Amino acid sequence: MPRGLILTADDFGLHASVNEAVELACRDGVLNAASLMVGAPAAADAIERARRLPRLRVGLHLVLADGAPTLPRSLVPALVDAGGRFSANMAGNGVRFFFLPGARRQLASEIRAQFEAFAATGLPLDHVNCHKHFHLHPTILSLVLETGRDFGMRAIRLPLETGAPWWLRPWLSLLRWRLRQAGIAHNDQVVGIAASGAMDEAALLAALPHLGPGITEIYFHPALAGDGPLTSAMRSYRHADELAALLSPRVRAALDALGVPRGGFTDVLFAPVSGGVHATQ
Repeated sequence: MPRGLILTADDFGLHASVNEAVELACRDGVLNAASLMVGAPAAADAIERARRLPRLRVGLHLVLADGAPTLPRSLVPALVDAGGRFSANMAGNGVRFFFLPGARRQLASEIRAQFEAFAATGLPLDHVNCHKHFHLHPTILSLVLETGRDFGMRAIRLPLETGAPWWLRPWLSLLRWRLRQAGIAHNDQVVGIAASGAMDEAALLAALPHLGPGITEIYFHPALAGDGPLTSAMRSYRHADELAALLSPRVRAALDALGVPRGGFTDVLFAPVSGGVHATQ
């Protein structure tokens, strides 16, 4: 099985400190890709930076939990709380999405709005994933697959990490099966879930010798050091340490020593291999 490696920064557009870190890590470090929050406060700044970084592959980071919608609150009242934000209660939201037709219709509209907002940037769509891996929910996945076809979606993140809890494995298997059925390419495994917010140099160097076969995505949450957490859910995140890992000469040397092709999803999943095209499906 051909091997490949994708190093991705999530939450591109969340804050100017994230955007600057992504630019630094791509220009001077080893970062290959970034997942853009199109409705986030610093999305316009992220898009401007991405346009001057031709090596950076940019995907859509759909926000359907713990964030603000792209559509006006009046159009998605079944999806948001009193403050106009998606609830962080993903289990409760998942039940409502599954059983309430009105909520599903609003969810479909919001997902389409985020795809449309990404298309309006003019950036090539490298990949799609959901904030907090919410595309593991079958209703959300169905809507992403249906809508993504209209916008040239070719690849989705499979959030499968070694040691995934037993209760999550059936959902991961279902996601992988449905992606194959839909002809959507995906990575074979990820690194970064268990160490979310703590993918520092030591963690990254420890992970590299143990990468599995196929395509691995390692994802990060880099940002410049600030005065406080970027969000309440990120109080323990060490964003600056993750940025330092992406800029580390030791990490670059270790990656070079691996001899594994690196790039965005488009580069790695659809690169010509032995006269054909490799797409993990």
